[in-house]
Amino acid sequence: MSECIFCSIIARKTPGRIVFEDNLVVAIEDIRPQAPVHLLVMPRAHVDSLNDLKPEDEPLLGRLFIVAARLARERGLDTQGYRTVINNGAWAGQSVAHLHVHVMGGRVFHWPPG
Repeated sequence: MSECIFCSIIARKTPGRIVFEDNLVVAIEDIRPQAPVHLLVMPRAHVDSLNDLKPEDEPLLGRLFIVAARLARERGLDTQGYRTVINNGAWAGQSVAHLHVHVMGGRVFHWPPG
């Protein structure tokens, strides 16, 4: 299996606008933003999707959302609101098989999405 694009960005083999990183997660700007702010928060370790998480990954999933909230706050999105999304599988719109949380804000969102 060839390396995924997110793994390549994390490894600095492919350019990406990294806005946050620690020992567990990396966040980048989305290259096709759907809102004025559109970030992707992903685990450093490759996990294809939510379906591939194990019970021992529970702290990692929490870390993804803690970082998502932090980045939203830093960009002033917390006062008006923002959306976090995990697309799981092709029918849900997951285009890269590496678990990631979308953090989107800076505009009004409607319900239902998509």
